Amino acid sequence: MMEWETVIGLEIHAQLATKSKIFSAAATAYGAEPNTQACAIDLGMPGVLPVLNQEAVRMAAMLGLAIGANIACRSVFARKNYFYPDLPKGYQISQYELPVVEKGELSIDLEDGSSKVIGVTRAHLEEDAGKSLHEDFHGQSGIDLNRAGTPLLEIVSEPDLRSAKEAVAYMKKLHQMVVYLGICDGNMQEGSFRCDANVSVRPKGQAQFGTRAEIKNLNSFRFVERAIEFEIERQIDRIESGEKIVQETRLYDPDKGETRPMRSKEEANDYRYFPDPDLLPLVIDEAFIETVRASLPELPEAKKQRFIAQYGLSSYDAGVLTAARALSDYYEAVVAALGGEPKLCANWVMGDFSAFLNRDGKDLAESPVSSAQLASLLQRIQDRTISGKIAKDVFEAMWVGEGDTDAIIEKRGLRQITDTSAIEKVIDEVMAANPDQLAQYRAGKDKLFAFFVGQVMKASKGKANPQQVNDRLAEKLKG
Repeated sequence: MMEWETVIGLEIHAQLATKSKIFSAAATAYGAEPNTQACAIDLGMPGVLPVLNQEAVRMAAMLGLAIGANIACRSVFARKNYFYPDLPKGYQISQYELPVVEKGELSIDLEDGSSKVIGVTRAHLEEDAGKSLHEDFHGQSGIDLNRAGTPLLEIVSEPDLRSAKEAVAYMKKLHQMVVYLGICDGNMQEGSFRCDANVSVRPKGQAQFGTRAEIKNLNSFRFVERAIEFEIERQIDRIESGEKIVQETRLYDPDKGETRPMRSKEEANDYRYFPDPDLLPLVIDEAFIETVRASLPELPEAKKQRFIAQYGLSSYDAGVLTAARALSDYYEAVVAALGGEPKLCANWVMGDFSAFLNRDGKDLAESPVSSAQLASLLQRIQDRTISGKIAKDVFEAMWVGEGDTDAIIEKRGLRQITDTSAIEKVIDEVMAANPDQLAQYRAGKDKLFAFFVGQVMKASKGKANPQQVNDRLAEKLKG
């Protein structure tokens, strides 16, 4: 059997988080009533002229600098023939020969622990199309132009990806990057971050690329992986059956788990690109680039390394905490408010805090427990007012709005027992109540120590200081 190699390149469309469209002043807010956010420019009315949104340019430059790419001092907007009704003027304004960002790279982590650098060919600015609506129109289609003219940054990778998992890893890394930079909200369900995958196969060792198929509009990491895996199998099966691969555009059907033909693949000459006569070339000077560079936040990899060095965290913990910018900011706020104990803070932010967010389907911004409140809870663990186990109950009470740490502790009578004589009294009662187990322990059955600890904690309703219980119990059980 012939061995095959997969070649994948991704074209990722990131919707830029500007308040207005790329060439008009119409709003870009998601979820508005159809056609309420489309002005004369978006409608392609005669006599109107596009005006470039500078904020979109700034955001494109941010990504370029973050991936080590070249920011073009001169780039050109082109008209691209577009023959669908959701862009009324009949063409899409994009960039073709001279994009604003070129030749960057992104490093991805592979499953075996190694890393791989993926080239980024280009990132260019363009306008999005509107949306065709096919439901509830009785055999007709409706057109919603709210999205028409929304600024997009199309980020095109080199064909460096060799598996569906590599493609997903690259897409996730780029998703993390644009959200960290604040240039895209990354909401895949709303179409803010979506992907077209170019997939081909070739015999291992062959330099020439195979004929590729482009899978359009993939809006989840799971769909990207499944669509690519199906397409790889489909192409290999066809070639091994003596058939040829046709260059075409395909769609992924998640219900059937397969791709299907959409249309034959257009080439550049089908799009009939030519420079847009209504828009001057985009000229960017060094001063603008340096201003953008100064505004860049600390990027994920740099932040991860700082967390390892500054807080003494493991690579794994630092990676989890820096995966999302909001989570890393929250963590650092907890450490600052507590005044130290970075590992304790990490355990709680990655543990109970994140678990409750996931359980309730909340974004971090919706958390009912602030960083200051979590720090106050950890302070009570530190000063032994409560145990770590009781702290979990206090946290849950805080989450549902019962008040702050101290109020909940007092209201529920959860203050930890640290009085040695009181703890010894409970130990004596437990030992007296369990003579058989006591005899077995003193006869050498050391594993019963855990049984006695559990009984003491149960008798004290979890309030006894665990360390003191262990210390005093060890002495008492010796007799």
